Amino acid sequence: MLRAERGISRRQLADALGVHYQTVGYLERGEFSPSLHLALRISRYFEVPVEVVFALDPFPRLGAAAAERPA
Repeated sequence: MLRAERGISRRQLADALGVHYQTVGYLERGEFSPSLHLALRISRYFEVPVEVVFALDPFPRLGAAAAERPA
């Protein structure tokens, strides 16, 4: 979600992380669990806590709570 929201291609993210672009696809589809090292590199790349990227329960979209509050 973060990758798509920021307009980053799978290949761009893979190059930045030093992994194959298919690895990014596997991660996004939940077909691969990253090592702790890779998970931390992904969270650093997006400048968010690792829990925003990887969690056992679905994480609400960033800004979703603010958008749902009445003005």
